[in-house]
Amino acid sequence: MSTPDDRVRGFPAFGRQGGHGQFARSWWGRAWISAMEDTALDLRQLKQGRKYAAAGRVGPITVSPGRIAAVVDDQEGQYRTEVRLAELTGDEWDRFLDRVASRAGHLAALLDRDMPHDLVEAADDAGVHLLPGIGDLDPDCDCPGWELPCRHAAALSFQASWLLDADPFVLLLMRGKGERELLDELQRRNAPRFVRTGDDGVTAERAYADEPGPLPDLAAFAPSGGPTVPEAPGIPAETFALLVANAGQAATALLTSQPKLTRKQDAVRLAATRPETADRLRPDGKGEDFDRAVLAWRHGGRAGLEVLETAWTPPPQAMGRARVAFAEVVDDPGEGLDVERNRCTVHGTGVQVRLGKDGLWYPYRDQWPAGPPESDPGALFAALLG
Repeated sequence: MSTPDDRVRGFPAFGRQGGHGQFARSWWGRAWISAMEDTALDLRQLKQGRKYAAAGRVGPITVSPGRIAAVVDDQEGQYRTEVRLAELTGDEWDRFLDRVASRAGHLAALLDRDMPHDLVEAADDAGVHLLPGIGDLDPDCDCPGWELPCRHAAALSFQASWLLDADPFVLLLMRGKGERELLDELQRRNAPRFVRTGDDGVTAERAYADEPGPLPDLAAFAPSGGPTVPEAPGIPAETFALLVANAGQAATALLTSQPKLTRKQDAVRLAATRPETADRLRPDGKGEDFDRAVLAWRHGGRAGLEVLETAWTPPPQAMGRARVAFAEVVDDPGEGLDVERNRCTVHGTGVQVRLGKDGLWYPYRDQWPAGPPESDPGALFAALLG
């Protein structure tokens, strides 16, 4: 529900969730969680907050400019909790809305409840930072704890990621503007493009006011069959279908401004998306490495391949979260987890989870990709060790 001015939105309590709870499936939701977790000083509070969120201890959530708030239930009582985020200035909103209005795809994505990477990057280039970073989220709670965040604010933040997953306008509301207000301003920015006089001197307003003329005979435009491809000696007919599909994927990558693939990466992509090409693309003497790379792409795309091939050093807090998650799913963790750079390996099991630069955790078993990534390492540990 929302108030008439759309600047205060209320959401019912989520209630108890099954398992350990899955948080932040969208990339912008993960950015929210990371901003909270990477600032935390006490991992125990995060662990307890995750449990509270999954157990449904957070009451109805209210979102308004600069603030998200709820009452969190604890054994010791109920506490009023909020997390604050700085609103954008008027000048920042102007720059952001100009960027959105400049590309119809950005507005279409927002209306489809998606927040594309290139929109956030375009806003960053304009000096407008939509997503919170380390230290941007300011938790507050009337409990006696001194931790930042306390377990109650952590629980609220974890559940907020579900709201963000479902609707990125929740983040924009916290930054200062409601959905209806944003759409009205975008319409004003776009309107001048369509109210112009054509070569015949007729304005758009006049053209829409006139009665429409008769439709043309559509039979004249009936398709006469698709394009034909001449036969080529020695080239199987299915090869042409493969080339068309591959060209479509390449065009999609160009339109979405994805970095160009190397020849090796492109071979892996093609084998992963068109399995019938794998035997022809597999290099001599490196069949196992190639098959492992194809499996990584199949589970996680380009990011999955990068996780397979590249080790990197994430912030200590991120790997600390993996230790906490591991402790949640085993009875006696002891010294059972080795952490090296972005890889966490369980002793004597062949089980490993790897953190990607996209904020997702990738499961491995015996050095082979073992499934799609998850935002919660605990869910992977539970599945791999179960």
